Order: sequence, then structure tokens, then C-alpha cells
Amino acid sequence: MSRPPRRRCAESRYRLMEIKKGIAVSPGISIAKALIIDSEEYRIPRRTIKPSQRMAEVQRVRNAFRDAINELTQLKAEQENIQDRTIKDIFAVHMRFLHDRSLRKKVTDMVGADCVTAEYAISATLGEVASHLAREKDVYISERAADIRDMERRLLKQLLGRKREDVTHLRDKVVVVARELSPTQTAGFDKAFVKGIATDAGGRTSHSAIVARSLGIPAVVALENLTESVHGGDVVIVDGNRGIVIVNPDEETIQQYEQFGRELAEFEHRLVALREQPAETRDGVRVMLLGNIEFPDEAESVLERGGDGIGLYRTEFLYLNRLTEPTEHEHYEAYSTTMKAFGDKPVVIRTMDLGADKYTQRKRISPEPNPFLGLRSIRFCLQNLMVFKTQLRAILRASALGKVRVMFPLITNLHELMQAKMILRDVMEDLDDEGIAYDRRIRVGIMVEAPSAALTASTLARDVDFFSIGTNDLTQYTLAVDRGNEAVSNLYSEVDPAVLRLIRAVIQDAHKARIAVGICGEMASQPEHVMLLLGMGIRVMSLSPPMIPEIKQVIRSVTLADCHQTARKVLSMSSERQITSFLRNATRKILPEAF
Repeated sequence: MSRPPRRRCAESRYRLMEIKKGIAVSPGISIAKALIIDSEEYRIPRRTIKPSQRMAEVQRVRNAFRDAINELTQLKAEQENIQDRTIKDIFAVHMRFLHDRSLRKKVTDMVGADCVTAEYAISATLGEVASHLAREKDVYISERAADIRDMERRLLKQLLGRKREDVTHLRDKVVVVARELSPTQTAGFDKAFVKGIATDAGGRTSHSAIVARSLGIPAVVALENLTESVHGGDVVIVDGNRGIVIVNPDEETIQQYEQFGRELAEFEHRLVALREQPAETRDGVRVMLLGNIEFPDEAESVLERGGDGIGLYRTEFLYLNRLTEPTEHEHYEAYSTTMKAFGDKPVVIRTMDLGADKYTQRKRISPEPNPFLGLRSIRFCLQNLMVFKTQLRAILRASALGKVRVMFPLITNLHELMQAKMILRDVMEDLDDEGIAYDRRIRVGIMVEAPSAALTASTLARDVDFFSIGTNDLTQYTLAVDRGNEAVSNLYSEVDPAVLRLIRAVIQDAHKARIAVGICGEMASQPEHVMLLLGMGIRVMSLSPPMIPEIKQVIRSVTLADCHQTARKVLSMSSERQITSFLRNATRKILPEAF
């Protein structure tokens, strides 16, 4: 529920300017008064019902799903004027979730077996799914927990008879301040009046952040306790480039940011014209910019932003929130839909990258003491061959439609790689026996995300066609830092000297073996890292689709000589802070509008 501006006491107008640092998730500058949206948290107690009430309670569950679907359909219709594919994709994801029969069955089974209320069954079931996702090592998967919580709130509202929050009738420009926003809340904002977003929680790859970027609303998240510092009606500056929020700025600061905002608007206008332009340095060096996607529906957003293909097709969505394993047909449909959109552009499909506890809701697996280092990714696949072969069959069949590449995640040694390739050959032989077409020369690669793989890259390179350096996990494993843990997340940095030395070694080993090597991770989406990566020898970058135009602009503004000089200086430095400062300053000189 939104709160109107509080009547502030006389001394509040003299409160000092306060600067908060968070994570920049959507670029731009906004200056407006704060509109505070209260968090909607439901505490649902466990309440039992009589056995004779079970059928009626099951019907309440079905009605809640039906009404939630109708509400989401109406919300989607209200947003029909929005042409951005990303927002439509997120609505489609939520709609698929609400139509998921296996999930609905799990809720109704709980009502029937445990004699509990519909509210409790929904809260417990979806809460469990959200908790599982939140513990996932892959940040793209863990941040989907917010989508599940959004659906939980939507269903509970239907049962409790509460209307969805409406901020569509604003008459003044505002900065929305909240503890956390759901993706559908964000999609419902009118960007003519909602000029900025600032939240206590959230991450760079959450769907709310993606929606904010798609709408062009500047946003900063992970501000921790911002809602405790802001009163409704306070003037707030949101700096979506630097990840800064300024509460009660002085007049000089407001004037500086107004000028900065005008310069940034001109820069954004120039980015639109880059779609058909190649990502090429001023001295003619071509760089491939590929997109990362989670769902088939997102493929078109890569093309719309001028991407050269897909560098990471995450396939985990096929396994999540279901009672049974995905069939070969389901896999093939997901892959073939994407291939038809991309023609002769490359599509890199990563095999399942989940822990055993996330695999399906049907199997009860004891929690591991340290799931990040446990049975997951390629290790799980190698111990569950039928699951692995089903996915490989579908990938190979899809390879007959275009330039499919297959990529194995979390390879830590040569033995794992050889096992995976042997299973791939077995599947090829099966398809040959059945007379099913596939690309016999399909390229095979690995994610280099474990230090052991980086240190033995020269050996692994002999048996693959390409490397994709997964900087998110490589950084976490190298620095022994869980970036999702706020107590130590400040230690996480892709430009830590230890991480950079591993990246450089992998690039050098790939070049010696004459195989392709690219960067996949948030590092590729940061403008200040572009010159360093090019100078280290990277010519393929896989990143979030909304960031493709900006990264392309940086590439087109530099020469390879500039990049080599930048890389040499950075690799001689021993301090992460020194490196970060140097890279920001170097990029600011080349492209001041990006900062």
C-alpha cells in the first residue's frame, strides 16, 4: 500500500543531505519526491480444517488460481501499449507458472492430505519453492525467488479478498521507495510519473530490475535500510549509473544532477541508432556481443538490441517447480523455438546447472551441508544419465536447425569432461541408429568457472571447441566469497588481482590451443570492464540483452591500442580498489556519458 507524504515537522526541512550506496540496475538520473510503498507480507498461520471441508477448500485453491490468472490477464491487457519484449516475456513466465498443473496439484494434495487451509497450503508450498531458489548458487536462478513470492502474494490476495495495489493514477512525478518490488508491480508503473526506483532489497538480474531497465526508469537496489531514512515527500535523487541515492540533496547537488541528466539523455538517444552497427573498435577489430537468456520468449530481445546470437541459454526453467522430469519433446520445443528465430546466428545451450535439491519437487533429497560444493551441475548429470541423455538428445535434434553449440557447466577436471563427451557420443550413436538428423560437427564447450578448470585450461582446451569464462562463479570460488551474503559481499570483485590472473591464464591457454574464448557474467555487462577485457584478448562477450547497446558503444569508442595499454597497467596493479578506480577513470575519459 502506498503512503502519502507525511506532514513533516519544522526541523525536518533542515535534515542533512544523506548519500546511500547500492547496486545500479537501470541507468539514468531522476530527481523527484519520494512515494513510499509499504511491503506486503502475509503471515499465514497453520490452520486445520475438518475432513468434510477438504473438497470445499480444494475448490478455493482452484478459484484462487483462476482469479489470479484473470487478474494477470487484465494487468497484461493494461500494458498492451508497452512494446518491449522483455516485459511481455515476464508476464508470460508468470502466466506459465499460474497454469502449471503440477504445482496446483501439489497445493491441493497438501490440503487433502494434511487437512489445512488453502491459504496455508499455498503459502507453505510456494514459500518452499522460493526458499529453494533463493539458495541457488546461480544468481539468475536465485533471484527468481522474487517471482515466486509475487505469485504467492497474488494468490493469497484472491483468497483474502484484497485488491491489488494501484499506483497507476499518479498526478505528480515521484521516486518509488520500497523494501522490495515485484516484477508485475514494476511493470504496472507509469513511467510518465514514476521517474525513479530505490529499494532496500533486490539484485542486478532480478526480474524487477530487468523491467525497470526495459521501461527506462532509473533504479538502484540493495540499499539495505533506505526505507528507514526516507519520509514521503522527501526530495530524492536516483543515480542509476553509479548506484547512488541521495536523500534531501542541497541545491548545488540538484543542479549538478540536472545537468548530468541532460547529458545522459543525449547519450541514450545515440544508443538507439546502434542496433544495425557492428561492435567494432575504431581500428577495425570485431567483437561478438551475444545475449544471455532464460526462456525461449526472451530470444527476440537479443535481436531487437542488435545482438549477434545467444552466448548462454539457461535451461534450468525446464526443471524447476514441477513434479516430473521434462520430456525430450519439451526440451526440443524450447530449443527449436529459439533456433527458428536466430537462423544462422550461434546459440549456445548450457546443460542443466542445478543442485540435486532443485531438480524436481517430486524427489526428496536430504539437504547438503554445502550445496555450492556438492552434487550439482555436471556432477549431477553424470550420476543421472537418463536425465542427461534426454537433454542431450533434444539439443542434438535442435542442432539440425541452425548453429547450436552445447556447453557443460562446472567442469572441474579432464575426467568429467571426457565422461560428458563420451555420453554425448553415445547419444549421437543412438540418433544415428534411429535415423534422426543432427549436426555431426556440433561444437562442444565448457564453462570455466572453477579455479581448477582455470589452472588446467591448457589441458582442457585440447578436447573442446570453446571456453566461456563464467566470471560470477569463478570470482566466488576464487575469493571464497558468497556474494549473496551481505556480511561478506563487499569482498566480491571480478577485478580482484587473483581473479584477473586466472582469467588472463585461461585466455592465453585458449589462444595457444586456437579455440574461441569468451566472457560470460556480469563482468561483461559493465562498461568499465570492456577495455580491460579487449586488452586481455577477449573477442566474444555474453551479457544481459538490455546492456548490448551500451557495451557496443564503448567498443566503438576505443582502439585496440587503448585497450592493450589499459590491460598492461591493470595487470601490474596489486589492489582491487586501485584497479576499480583506474578502470572507471579510463572509461570516463573515452565515454564520459556512460558515467
